[in-house]
Amino acid sequence: MRNAIKLAGVALGLSLSAFSMADEAPTSEQEAKTLPLEELRRFSEVFDRIKSAYVEPVDDAKVLEDAIRGMIAGLDPHSTYLEPKAFEELQVHTSGEFGGVGIEITMDDGFIRVIAPIDDTPATKAGIKAGDIVTRIDGDSVKSMSLDESISKMRGKAGSEVVLTILRDGEDKPLEITVVRDVIQVTSVKQRMLNEDYGYIRITQFQAKTGQDLEKALEKLQASNEQKGLVLDLRNNPGGVLQAAVSVVDAFIDDGKIVYTEGRLPTSDVEFNATQETLVPDVPVVVLINSGSASASEIVAGALQDHKRAIIMGTGSFGKGSVQTILPLTDKRALKLTTARYFTPSGRSIQADGIQPDVVVENAELKRVKGRTLIKEKDLTGHLTNGDEDAKAAEQAAVAEAAQNLAQRDYQLYEALNLLKALSIIGSVQK
Repeated sequence: MRNAIKLAGVALGLSLSAFSMADEAPTSEQEAKTLPLEELRRFSEVFDRIKSAYVEPVDDAKVLEDAIRGMIAGLDPHSTYLEPKAFEELQVHTSGEFGGVGIEITMDDGFIRVIAPIDDTPATKAGIKAGDIVTRIDGDSVKSMSLDESISKMRGKAGSEVVLTILRDGEDKPLEITVVRDVIQVTSVKQRMLNEDYGYIRITQFQAKTGQDLEKALEKLQASNEQKGLVLDLRNNPGGVLQAAVSVVDAFIDDGKIVYTEGRLPTSDVEFNATQETLVPDVPVVVLINSGSASASEIVAGALQDHKRAIIMGTGSFGKGSVQTILPLTDKRALKLTTARYFTPSGRSIQADGIQPDVVVENAELKRVKGRTLIKEKDLTGHLTNGDEDAKAAEQAAVAEAAQNLAQRDYQLYEALNLLKALSIIGSVQK
C-alpha cells in the first residue's frame, strides 16, 4: 500500500485512531540542531530547474504545495496533507454524515484497493466488496491519478452515477459496477435479537457518539429479554475515533488497561483504563472480525481478547496499529500525521500483523446435503403420542428453518451463535 487511506466521498478515510487537534510539535532544538543544508540546496536547485526549464510556466504556490504533499506521502500510508476543503470535510465526516459512495480505500501499487464498504451506503447496495481493486473511474484509469484526484472523481451530486471498473478475486474479467452517489448518513450502532435469548450488535464505524449509541442499543436488547450471550460484529468496520473504541471496550470490562499509545510528542504517550461501571452483564460475548476490521476495531477486539472477556471469531484483521493526529497549520490547512503506535493491554502491537481470531471461521456458503429420510418412532403406525406432539414438531421445524436461513445468509454469524449456545450449555452444566 503506497498512499494514505481515504474515503470516497470525503477527503480522508475512517482509519483515524485519534481525531484530536494538536499544535504541539517537537522544537528544532529537540529534533535537529542543524538543518540539512545539502538537501535544501538540492531542493532549491530542482525548484529552479522546474521554474526555468519546464515546458510550460508553473505557479510557484502549486509547485510548493505539491512538494509538501510528496513529503508527507513519503512517510507512511496514513499521513497526509489537508487543504482547507479536505480539513473541513474530515471534521464533517467524523460526525457521521457526508457525501459520496461510501467505501474505505487505499492506494495499492497505483490502483485503489477497497478496505471495506460501509454498511447501508451506495457502495454496499451496488455490491462493492472488501478487497476489490478499482482500476477505472468512469472509464478513466486511476493509474494516472493521485489519490485525491480519484476521491474527487468519485464524489459528486447525490443521485448521479459513477461507474467503477473492478478487479475481484475469483472473477475472470473486470466488473463494471454502477454506483449511485448519495448523501451518506451512517448509523454507527445497530442491534437486534438473533432469537429470544441471544443479542446482536453491529458497529459499522467508530464515531464521536458511538459509545452513547452502544449504551442505547444494549438497553433495548436487555429490555427485550434476559441475555444468554451477545455477538459484537466488527466485520468491515474500518475504524474511526480512538475515544469511541475505548468507550466500547469499557462497556464490557470494569477494570484494567484498554489501550495505550507511544510516540515522540509529549501528548502521544497516553494510557486508557476501564471504569468500574459496566454496561454488559457477565454473559458470553463473541466478536466477529475480518480483513476489513481496522484501527479502532482492532483496539476493541485486541482489548477484549487480552482481558479474556470475549472470544474473537472470523479471520485476521487489517493490521493498522498507528495513531493519526490532526496538526493544524495556518490558512485552514492541517497535517494528518502518524504520531504514535498503539498497543493492546498485554503490550501487543497490531501494526501490520492485525488481530488473529481465537476461532478461525472463513466466510462460506453452506449447502444442505440431502440424504435418505430415516424412519422415526412417530412415523410408525399406531405409535403412542406425546400429548403435544404437533406443537413440538412445529416449533422444532421453525427453529431449524431459522437456523438454516441464518447459515445460508451469514455463515460466520451462524457459527458465532452456535458457539454462544455451546458456552451457555457448558455454563449450565458446570453450575
